[in-house]
Amino acid sequence: MSKEIRADIAHVLSQVGINIEPQDNISTAFFMVLCCAGAFLCYVIVRWGLLKIVNAMLRRSQATSGPIIVKHAVFEKLSLTIPAIVLNLLIPLVLDKHAILSGLFDRILSLWLLFALIRSIYALLDAGNDIADVKLMSRDLPIKSFVQLFKLIIFLIGFIIAISVLAERSPIYFLSGLGVATGFMLLIFRDTILGFVAGIQLSANRMVKVGDWIQMDKYGANGNIDEVSLTTVKVKNWDNTVTNIPAYALVQDSFINWRQMQESGGRRIKRAILIDIDSIKFINSDEEQQLQTIDFVPAVIANIKQNLNPHSGLTNIAVFRGYLEAYLKQHPKIRQDMTFLVRELDPSPEGLPVEIYVFVNDTRWAFYEAVQSDIFDHIFAILPQFNLAAYQSPASFDLRSLKTPEEPTPESPSLSERNNIEAE
Repeated sequence: MSKEIRADIAHVLSQVGINIEPQDNISTAFFMVLCCAGAFLCYVIVRWGLLKIVNAMLRRSQATSGPIIVKHAVFEKLSLTIPAIVLNLLIPLVLDKHAILSGLFDRILSLWLLFALIRSIYALLDAGNDIADVKLMSRDLPIKSFVQLFKLIIFLIGFIIAISVLAERSPIYFLSGLGVATGFMLLIFRDTILGFVAGIQLSANRMVKVGDWIQMDKYGANGNIDEVSLTTVKVKNWDNTVTNIPAYALVQDSFINWRQMQESGGRRIKRAILIDIDSIKFINSDEEQQLQTIDFVPAVIANIKQNLNPHSGLTNIAVFRGYLEAYLKQHPKIRQDMTFLVRELDPSPEGLPVEIYVFVNDTRWAFYEAVQSDIFDHIFAILPQFNLAAYQSPASFDLRSLKTPEEPTPESPSLSERNNIEAE
């Protein structure tokens, strides 16, 4: 078949003034150039003709995947297989009398085809990862981890096939030798294997996903997850620094995930104010009448008296706790359907802690801090009206106020007075 084709081409060329013998080396070289020109022409038609139309249609499509596929040049990389396929079909016809040269070209074209296919598959996987990001699928699944894993598997398969092509052996021959190299592979790809297993565990147990706020003090991480890859989890901290945590560390070590707090719609305030124990006392009728002028206090005192032990007295700290509870119950930014406590903790050398344990109805950090600061500003300002004082370590001003006035230092005798004293 190849002889007839070469003879026909030689006959056509002889009619235009180019005389060559169908089977000589010059004709072989000429036919090789002709095959390369034909392969290049096919590539130009596909790459600059057909693909221009396809890409234009993808850009105008309503689907989000179209522009992403164009961005990653999936079809452009795949089009590099066209010349390899064309040459792979034509070269054996030209080099039918040159077995060694034909085998060499066959191996080169096989490697070319393999490389072009791997590049196009990599581009398709990258496009799939971007599509998953746009559709927010990567928030629930570590898509990038699987993409990287598939790339690694494809690379290993391609590497084995490439070696088998160069050595002219079956890929099964090289696969059978992988058992011997398993130990070395486990050592080389330790982080990759651990990361992949950890990625599956993180995904199956929904431990983390992109966008979660996590805190892991061991690695100095405190911020939102930007990326979950095969071996690392990238965290963008609140100070705009980036921390890369090994994926398997999230399985082996403990960390805090604030996702549930954000999804619940309530963020906890758990803070105590230290009351100076010396300022806690029973209140008399005059002080009680004075406290009655403060909002919420009349109802608080009435409730305390109703439930009070007859042998117990009315204390300013009890009225203050009741006031705080009533104040927070009417606060528009406090969740009333979540845990709500105003309690006393164990006394300490610094005083009596009165703790507030409530939830703000907005999880935004700035909003939460503003509400918390507003509540404690009010608490510190209202304390003196209950004849209570917050504990504060002695400051330099306190120490100076305790210093007794120094006695005036007698003036030193003059030189003449000292001389008189010595003379006497």
